[in-house]
Amino acid sequence: MRDDFPLPDRTWPLTAGFWDAAADRQLAIPRCAGCGRWVWYPRAACPGCGGRAMPWTAMGGTGRLHSWTTVHHCFLPAFDGLLPYSVGLVTLDEDPAVRVVTRLLGDPGQLRADLAMVVEFRPLEFTGVQGTVLAPWFRPA
Repeated sequence: MRDDFPLPDRTWPLTAGFWDAAADRQLAIPRCAGCGRWVWYPRAACPGCGGRAMPWTAMGGTGRLHSWTTVHHCFLPAFDGLLPYSVGLVTLDEDPAVRVVTRLLGDPGQLRADLAMVVEFRPLEFTGVQGTVLAPWFRPA
């Protein structure tokens, strides 16, 4: 097991642009230069036209809560200090077909479908794990 697990691999070519943008407190998604389609989850080629030029494009950081769950029991010791926590799918305002899996901030009892959300950047860190990564989390707007 890696010393930094479960932190994301910020050097993996398909997602490095996401983590580079997050380090600058910017939410970015690849957008096909050929057809304009947002390509999320990142792929080597656009599923719409097959284009390979997909620059990371800044997003507004707003969206709507599509679905969520609140975790009350963890299976890895690194998550023990986080309980309870909520994760969800947030559809981005630029294209509701783009659904970002994210940590949710705020009172889980206040979450509801279609709730307006806004990005907030926080350190992703875990008990007993070396390092941190600045990550985009969402909270009610």
